[in-house]
Amino acid sequence: MVLASPVPLGDYARCVGDWLEHWASAAPERVFLTERAPDGALVAVTFGEARERVRALAQALLDLGLSPERPLALLSDNDVHHALLQLAAMHVGIPAVPVSPAYALMSRDLEKLRHILGVVRPGAVFAADGAAFARALGAAGEVSSAGRAARAPRLLTSRNAPPGALSVDALGAGPHGEAVERAFRAITPDTVAKILFTSGSTGAPKGVLNTQRMLCSNQAMIAALWPFLRARPPVTVDWLPWSHTFGGNHNFNMFLCHGGTLHVDSGKPAPGLVERTVARLREASSTLYFNVPRGYEMLLPYLEADAALREVFFRDLDALFYAAAALPQSLWERLEAVSRRARGEAVPLISAWGATETSPMATCVHFPLERAGNIGLPPPGCEIRLAPVGDRLEIRVRGPQVTPGYLDGGREDAFDAQGFYRTGDAAKLADPQAPELGILFDGRISENFKLSSGTWVAVGELRVALVAAASPAVQDAVITGHDREEVGALLFLSAAGCARLASEGRGREVRGMPMGELLRDEGVRAHVRAALQAHNQGCGGSSRRVGRVLFLEEPPSIDGGEITDKGYLNQRAVLTRRAALVERLHAAEPAEDVLVIST
Repeated sequence: MVLASPVPLGDYARCVGDWLEHWASAAPERVFLTERAPDGALVAVTFGEARERVRALAQALLDLGLSPERPLALLSDNDVHHALLQLAAMHVGIPAVPVSPAYALMSRDLEKLRHILGVVRPGAVFAADGAAFARALGAAGEVSSAGRAARAPRLLTSRNAPPGALSVDALGAGPHGEAVERAFRAITPDTVAKILFTSGSTGAPKGVLNTQRMLCSNQAMIAALWPFLRARPPVTVDWLPWSHTFGGNHNFNMFLCHGGTLHVDSGKPAPGLVERTVARLREASSTLYFNVPRGYEMLLPYLEADAALREVFFRDLDALFYAAAALPQSLWERLEAVSRRARGEAVPLISAWGATETSPMATCVHFPLERAGNIGLPPPGCEIRLAPVGDRLEIRVRGPQVTPGYLDGGREDAFDAQGFYRTGDAAKLADPQAPELGILFDGRISENFKLSSGTWVAVGELRVALVAAASPAVQDAVITGHDREEVGALLFLSAAGCARLASEGRGREVRGMPMGELLRDEGVRAHVRAALQAHNQGCGGSSRRVGRVLFLEEPPSIDGGEITDKGYLNQRAVLTRRAALVERLHAAEPAEDVLVIST
């Protein structure tokens, strides 16, 4: 089965730099990027200023010897310098290689970072704060000295520079010459713009080639489905990391393409960091807001409790967008409810689906929805093939936004005989008799398993149902039970949700309780048991009933590939790394910490 839009795609830009050149001429005084500097000052860059600084930085990168064979690696979080450096590299045909900051800051062994630097062989490495990224910058030199690079990369920093590092501010204030113009004119749609690395959850991270054609055609596809982007310049406050295709390609490029304003948010959906997001959201009203389900879960209590924040947040909003993971229906309903409180109507909730290899949007919602789960339809210019794999349908993608391959040249296993990219994700039609009603995401093909009875367990669907049923205690779930008699689950708890339940059970507010104590709290355990018993009573078969669960104290591990910094939890990696806990969960005689649920 192949789904395709009857609407033609039409023309699109030659390269990302053409967007910058256009808006720098058409609206030079319009603000393109803002951020809060480390000292709290508000920094704003207009399109006209961005073009001048990008040209100067591009000249500096050429002078430093960077080239398609010696790319620019960027290790730190989103900020103005990061954005301008990426644009500068792409402006003159130098691939930008944004790397997940978690690999440098949260990893103990830096193994994934060393692997990436070893295969990329960068000519320069950027990290905003030289002190915070000292270990990572040291690793860049070690990889070079090990003989995997022709020479050591130059180090670029914004502050706290180590010896020999160059200042991005100084480089961006320098002159530029004809070499920049020649290199810009030489760019073609097939020029590699970026190399983005997959999360490496099932092995070493793999470098995905992102061409100018991919990035430009994908924005044309999005605009064909969302004409409101051309009606007024979009505005957003966004934290999603540019090392991932969601934040770096879908979001950042959208605002550059349409002459919009992107307010960089230094927060994240994590305790101690979500407060930064809330502070940024008070400063500017978005026309579009993007987040992952975990982000909405952490933001909702603030929106529900603070009328002033609600007013600013919803005032100009065209739509709320979620992606990267399934949104529990309970969160959907809370978002609709809080938007009605702010505006008297529900703000549309929309989603899309894609992969790093599809730059990223391959399906998109452009019609009203009543509940979570629908990932829309393919845009103009893109074909979606639903190919049978076992008892399910794999989503495969063909179109100009699909990668030509990987940094190591391998692509044979990634594409089928018809040239469709194999994603490994499953889908089904919302209505088999009406394909125009959209596609439902159906989990990862490799995640599903059979019980000892031979019954298949749909992991993605069950995971969402369990998280919704046990709200607000459970943040995420890993489904177990392969070749066993019943389904089980390893549960990652929500600290905020469990603290609320513990407070209700004790009749007083509980603050600062360690996760180890929260997971043993009787109020928390009673809530989860009752919620999952109610879930089981409404299920029709053994594949949807959970027999036992185990609360996990250790959070998901970045080094172990269990989670990405967007919050996507890899089921297979958790099951492999915590195999002993799976055995404990399913032991014939349940251990004391195993919560047995009536089935």
